[in-house]
This record gives sequence, C-alpha cells and structure tokens, in this order.
Amino acid sequence: MNEMISGVGEPVITDATKGGGSNATRIAEVKAWLAAQFDAAGKEVPDFEYTPRSIAHLYNLATVSQAKTQAANIVANDFRQKAAEYRSQAARIREILENVGLAQESLPSNVVASAQVLANVANLLNIRDTELSSFLVAMGDISLRKTGVDEKRAKVHKESKTLLEYTRKAIARLTYLKRTLAQLEDDVAPCDAQMENWKTNLGVMASKERQYMQQYNNYKALLNRVGYTPEINHGVLVEMAEHRKDLEKKTKPILDTLRSYQDLPPDKALAALAIEDKKRQYAAAEKYLEDVLQSALATSD
Repeated sequence: MNEMISGVGEPVITDATKGGGSNATRIAEVKAWLAAQFDAAGKEVPDFEYTPRSIAHLYNLATVSQAKTQAANIVANDFRQKAAEYRSQAARIREILENVGLAQESLPSNVVASAQVLANVANLLNIRDTELSSFLVAMGDISLRKTGVDEKRAKVHKESKTLLEYTRKAIARLTYLKRTLAQLEDDVAPCDAQMENWKTNLGVMASKERQYMQQYNNYKALLNRVGYTPEINHGVLVEMAEHRKDLEKKTKPILDTLRSYQDLPPDKALAALAIEDKKRQYAAAEKYLEDVLQSALATSD
C-alpha cells in the first residue's frame, strides 16, 4: 500500500513520486511554484495526489511559467528604465524651455494645441521624435501598408465578384431544377395512369400468351398423334397427293378385277390361281406405293 503524507494546504505525495533525488527535487520545485502562484491569487494550495504523470506535467508548466515570468520581468525593467530616462529628459527639456521663456503656461493656446496635435500624430505614427524625416519615413511606411491593403482589397473584391457570379449561376441552376421538378411532379399523375394502362395491357397480353401456348401445345399433341413431323411440309404433301391419285388410277383396274371375283367360275382351282395372281399384283402395287413415298421423303430432305 502507498504511504500517504499530507499536510495542511499541501498536496498528497505517494511512494511512486519518491523514486530518487531528481523526483524529490522536482516535487520541491513544483510545490514552491504552486505555493507562489496560489499566494499571489490569495488562495491556498488544494490537496491532491502527486503521480509521475502529474509531476512531469506540473514541472513543465512551472519551467515554462518561470521562463516567461523572467522574460517579462526583463522587458518590464527595460520599460521602467526607459520611462525614467524619458521623464528625466522631459524634465530637462521643460527646464530649458522655462529658462528661455517658452514654458507651456506662457505659450498661446493655439501653439499648445498645435504641439499637442504634433505629439499625437507622432504617437500615432509610432515615432520617437518630431523630425520631418521621421514623419516622411512613417508616412512612406503607412503608404506601403495602404498599398498592400488596397491590393488585398482588390483581390478580395475580385474573389467576391467571382463568388457572386458562382452564386448567381447556382441560383439560376436551382431555379431551373425547381421548375423541372415541378414539371416532373405534374407529369407524375399522367404517367401513373399510363403505367396502370400498360399494366392492364400487359396482364391481358400475358393471359393471351398463356392461351396461345396452350393452343400450341394442343396442336402439337394433335400433330404427334396423327404422325406429323417437321420433315413433312406442304410441298411434300401436295406431291404425295398427286402420287396417291396416280396410284388410285393404277390400282382401280385391280380393284375392279377383285370386285369381279363374284363372277369367278365354279372351279375352285382356277379361282385359287386367279386369287393368287391378283394378290401378287396387289403386293406389287403396295411396294410401288411405298417406294414412291420413300422417294418423296428423301427428295424433301
């Protein structure tokens, strides 16, 4: 456990801050600096715990503060010395003026006012004397600064005009976009009505598509049942019909002969020979028909 050492108006110190002589020296410097700062403010140093991090931070603050205080003291002493020299010089000049009869009380009011204006201008121009050359140098410096300010003003004015032009273009573009948006909003209702019409037509077309697909499938099944194949086209069918007519013409005599079987002689042997002969003729006719059909199909391929 850390050993706590506390006192009235003093920070609490832990063992972590007692790591050596350097830490103790830093703690002492920090305590002295804190006491001096709070005494200057008329307050007591609050109780808090010293840690390595707080020691380092406070020590850095104390170092920077002391350095700045020392620099400020040097500048203040220099200003005090200069002020004393200026007061001494002013007293000597006042004495000389009084000896020659140019005391401020004996001078006319307009002279006193002019001298006061001259002093104010010198103070305004930040010059130490009222020589003409000093005024000219100060006025030249002011003129240069005025020129720089005018250049900056012209640059800023040009940039402002450019930004104003961009702003005008942006406003015009915004107005155009607002007008376009209003027009598009006005076109929403007609477009919605047209979309609804298209949706209705699309539904009807989808229904027709399903109907036509069903009819197509039915026709396809029907053609499959009757033996239709894609190889059989209209020209082939016409050619086959013509061959069929030719075959009917050729087979008609055979059919007439077969129908005349009713007039066969009573001799069974002759009747059997006639029947066999007709069968051979019929088989030859069928073979011829088959050859014609195969030839027609091969020609279509």
